[in-house]
This record gives sequence, structure tokens and C-alpha cells, in this order.
Amino acid sequence: MDSINTLFLFTGSLLALSILASRLSALFGLPLLLFFLALGMLAGEDGLLGIEFDNYPLAFIIGHLALAMILLDGGLRTRLKTFRVGFKPALSLATLGVFLTSGIVGLCAMWLLDLSLAQGLLVGAIVGSTDAAAVFSMLGGRGLNLNERVGATLEIESGTNDPMAIFLTITLVEVLTGEVGGPVDTLLLFLNQFGLGLLIGVGGGWLIGKLLRWLDLAPGLYSLLTLGLGLFVFGLTSVLGGSGFLAIYLAGLMVGNQPGRHLSFILPVHDGLAWLSQIGLFLVLGLLVTPSEMMDYAIPATLLSLILIFVARPLAVIVAIKPFFRFRWREIAFISWVGLRGAVPIVLAIFPVIGGVENAALYFNVAFFGVLISLLVQGSSLSPAARITRVLVPARTTPNRRGPLGVLPENDYEMFVYQVENDALEDAPIRLLRFPSGAIISALFRQHAMLHPKGNTRLRLGDVLCVIGRSDDLPALNRLFNGDARLKQERAFFGTFTLDGGALMRDVADAYGLTLSPGEQEMTLGEFVSLRVGGHPVVGDDIDWHGFQWVISEMDGNHVKRVGLRLY
Repeated sequence: MDSINTLFLFTGSLLALSILASRLSALFGLPLLLFFLALGMLAGEDGLLGIEFDNYPLAFIIGHLALAMILLDGGLRTRLKTFRVGFKPALSLATLGVFLTSGIVGLCAMWLLDLSLAQGLLVGAIVGSTDAAAVFSMLGGRGLNLNERVGATLEIESGTNDPMAIFLTITLVEVLTGEVGGPVDTLLLFLNQFGLGLLIGVGGGWLIGKLLRWLDLAPGLYSLLTLGLGLFVFGLTSVLGGSGFLAIYLAGLMVGNQPGRHLSFILPVHDGLAWLSQIGLFLVLGLLVTPSEMMDYAIPATLLSLILIFVARPLAVIVAIKPFFRFRWREIAFISWVGLRGAVPIVLAIFPVIGGVENAALYFNVAFFGVLISLLVQGSSLSPAARITRVLVPARTTPNRRGPLGVLPENDYEMFVYQVENDALEDAPIRLLRFPSGAIISALFRQHAMLHPKGNTRLRLGDVLCVIGRSDDLPALNRLFNGDARLKQERAFFGTFTLDGGALMRDVADAYGLTLSPGEQEMTLGEFVSLRVGGHPVVGDDIDWHGFQWVISEMDGNHVKRVGLRLY
């Protein structure tokens, strides 16, 4: 009984301290995941509490479970429309990019650690993939509003690159233990990892989404059913020899993109589960490491980590993206810098331990050191790197809160809550507001008192409005309630005024004294700018033309809706 109580005491204390550490992360600008690792190390064998934990199989199970839950949450929050610009480059990074990164790091590891070719390549395979937990946490936690091309590429890459890393790691472990199959077996392992992960993930996720929309459950049960079925997809895929990590990410993607009232019950719960998984995973991995042993590899592991950050990742990104896709060099630079390593390399480093590879502690300690360096160097500098490479776009106004009304099974009405921050709305009567058709103000709160809004009710700064509408109404509502601070940011970024993307180029040329080729006369402004940026435009793309910078300020699906002008 005392041991159980002690377990609860330590578990609760570490969990609470990990959550409270988020304040320190914001204060010092260090990645929160680094604090989780540090707390685990402080509680470990060489730390203050001296907890001896060397159960690698248990850590392996915890790692798989936690990563599965993190990837499920990441898939639920990824919108399919981002695949328009991010899927192909992300797939190239997740396959060719991981292969090149692993190869470069592996060859350097041979020299730095005096290893054989297979041993060096195993080190490279373990640290070769970016980590979904680190990427989702850092990009979301820092509130970085990246342009869609860069943000989508990074998110999809981190969610889909595990199969290649697992394939390389398993293959090289088998080589070192003498259990390697022939070329046919190796090829089948590769095809199974990707093929089964893709097939079962997409198919299973689609079925789960349909089931959730059909069932009528208590609100708290939707998230539990999603988790249970997601883990079933993960387990089934793994048992059949596929990548469970890829499958559960794609399953979450399919569930999250089938609209319905169930999503409002699922997303908040899975956000908490993802955080719990990250905390638990990094605490356990921190407990597992012995800092005194890790320091024996400090110098070569540090050099290897710097090679990974400054040489291997940038070269792999350039080769995997630049020849095939229209990315700007500053976007390439930022994607190279966000090659964050986290839990995945440490979990992969347990493979050699369980597989009985000689000197298995080397792989674990080198991987752990690489993760620490990556989080410390790259993770703490993401915000300035995003500003320097100019991949940020101004954050648009969004509702303070929103939630479905549960009236319709599909395309349901929602309640959007806005606070009036725009000076242009001061003393404006409600009847003169340019509301989207079908959206209405259901309640108005002023100084904590609820008023009944009428057409002649005049707004005041600070008023809180409850608006009933649909998700399609959000762009117009967000523009209406855009605060002055955000308006200034947008004008500084997009220009003082914007033009309609549907305007004919011959009219634009006449107004600004521009010269066009005969084929450009009948183009719209949106088509012209899309062509000049190389296709697949996103908000924030710009071109320099005739003394102006023409900046895409609003998209409607694949079409450019508005273009801002600024002098350069």
C-alpha cells in the first residue's frame, strides 16, 4: 500500500510541476518539452529524487502509446485543404528527406564515434526524422501564424515521416544482429510500412468519422470512442506490418475533416490527452537516461547534433524540395531550421536495446543528446527565425469563443462571441453593419449586463456580441470585428489598400500605368498573381512588379480573392 501511495505522490507531483513549468517556458523562452525532460532527469537516478528506472520495454510501450495519441490529435486538427499546398513537399521530405538526413548523419557518426558503416547509419536512422510532438507543440504553443505553404509542409511532414525512420532503424538493427532478410523482404517491409499505413489509416478514419456522425452518444463518450478506435487502427496496422503511426495520424485526419457536432466534444478532450501524453512521455524518457553516462558521449554527440542542424537537415531539405516545388529560399531556410527532434528519436533508440544490438547504450545516449541540443538551439529560436525568414503572416481576428448549437446534423449553426475592438464600430447602429446573410446578433453584453439588441442599438468599444451564423460566415465576421491593432498590422504587411482579385488586368494596368503582354490583358488580377508566384498561391505570397509589391491578402479556396499593394 505504501508503494502505491508513493507512486501516486511522485506521479502527481511530477505532473503538476510539469504543467506549472509552462510559466517558466514563457518567461525564459525555452521549449516546454525541454522542461519536461529536465524534470524527468532531476527525478531520475542521478537527480534529486534518485529514482532508478531502466525498464526499456515499459518505456517503449509508453512511448508508442503517447506518440499514437499525439499523432491522433495532430491529425484531428489538420485541415484537408492544407494538403493542397503541403502534401507533395511534405511527402518528399518524409521519404527522400529522411533518407538523406539519415545518410549524412550516419557517415559523420562513423567518423566521430569510430563506428562501422552499419552502426553509423543506425545512428543516422534514429535521429533522421522530425518529431510530431515537438513540431505540433512548438508551432502551436508559440502562436506562430506561418504562411500556409510552410506551416502545412511542416505539420504534414512531422506526421508522416515516422515510417521511413522506423523502416531504416528496423532494417539496420537486423543487419547488426545478423537477422536481415533478403532484398525482397526489405522491400516488402518498406511497402508494408507505407502502404498498409495509408490504406488502413484513410479507410479506418473514414469509417470512424461516419460512425461518429451516425451515433447519438453522451458528449463525453465521443472522445473516448475516437481514442479507442484510433488505437485499434494503430494496433491493427502494426500487427499487419504497417506503420501504426502513419495510420493513426491519417485516421485522425479523416475524422477531423468530417463535419459534425461530435467534433466540438472530441477536440478539447484530445487536446488535453495530447498534452498529457507529451508530459508523460518526456518525463519517462527523462527518468530513463543517466546523465553521468550520457556525458561520456558529450563532445561527439554535440558535434553530430550540430552537423544535423546546420548541414544534414538543410541539404536534405534543399534536395528534397527545391528542384521539384516552388519554395522561396527564405521558406527553405525556415523549414530547414524547424527540423525539431523530440520523442521519436529517443523511442527509436530503444529499438537497438530491445533488439540486443552490441553497445546499445551508445545509440540511446547519442539520440538523447541530439534531442536536447535540438530543443535548446532550434526550439528556443523559432520565433526570431520565423521573423527573419519572413514566413509569418498577420494573425486575423477570430471569435473569442465558438461552439455549435446542435440544431442540425450537418453544416450546423454556431455561436460566435466577439468583442468590439474596432474604432470604426464605435457608435455604429447595428442595422448599418454589413453582416453576412443569415447571421444575426442574438445577445449584446455591455459592462456585464445583457442588452436586447435592436436595429437602432449603437455599439460601444468593449461590447461583447453573441452572433449566430455558420462557419462560412466567419471571414466576413472576422473582417467586420477586426480590431485597430490588427488592422495596423495587416496594413503594414499587405499595404494600405487592397484590390479585388477578380479585377481584369487591363483595367488594373490602365489605372496604374502598367505594361502587359497581349496574353495578360484578359487575365484577372488573381490569375496574374497566381501565375507569377508559380501556382498554388497562399496568403502572404508577393511579387515585385512595376514599383509595387503585390501581396495576396485573402484566398477563397484555390482562388486569390484580394491583393494588397505596397511600395518597396
